[in-house]
Amino acid sequence: MNLHTQPALVRERLYLRSPQTIAAARQFTRDTLQAWGLPARHDDMSLCVSELATNALRHGVPRGRGYLLRLLAFDGTVRIEVHDSGPGLSRITGRPPGMGLTLVRAVADDWGVLARTPGKVVWCEVRVG
Repeated sequence: MNLHTQPALVRERLYLRSPQTIAAARQFTRDTLQAWGLPARHDDMSLCVSELATNALRHGVPRGRGYLLRLLAFDGTVRIEVHDSGPGLSRITGRPPGMGLTLVRAVADDWGVLARTPGKVVWCEVRVG
């Protein structure tokens, strides 16, 4: 994460391993951005949340577990993080079936993957200021 001078706004929510949580994660993101007074790039951020959460469900969340969606706002940037406890690191492979991270890379201003124990954090940042 970039160093910043203002304190970050942070909201997070834990979701169970279920495809139905994708819509709830998008709504949580829209509600959070509205509460923070950040009207710019809602569609881009909803797409990123959708793709990162779908990626976590397909490849990172073991049965019986969930994923954490964390949103942070600082210095005109919103950082979206999806934490999961699965093995391996997410990457762009250029192979079917998914294009999720390719879409995130195209829409977000920056993105990456951080290892954690257990699992990983896949994140992206979108400038809104």
